[in-house]
Amino acid sequence: MARIIVDDVHCKGCGLCVDACPKGVLALDDERITPKGYHPAKLIDPDNCIGCSSCFTTCPDVAITVVM
Repeated sequence: MARIIVDDVHCKGCGLCVDACPKGVLALDDERITPKGYHPAKLIDPDNCIGCSSCFTTCPDVAITVVM
């Protein structure tokens, strides 16, 4: 099963990964704020992540790692 890891130090909550995900398994975390003041992305449905790497490719800050 694939999953992603979001590096909160680099994620600025732009939401590009959320829009790029074909399965809709990402969202911005409205309950957390990073030290830089952003709502980071988070994996909300890990069972449906297909590991396509669209989020990784789209992220301008290289804040996402895809683990297979």
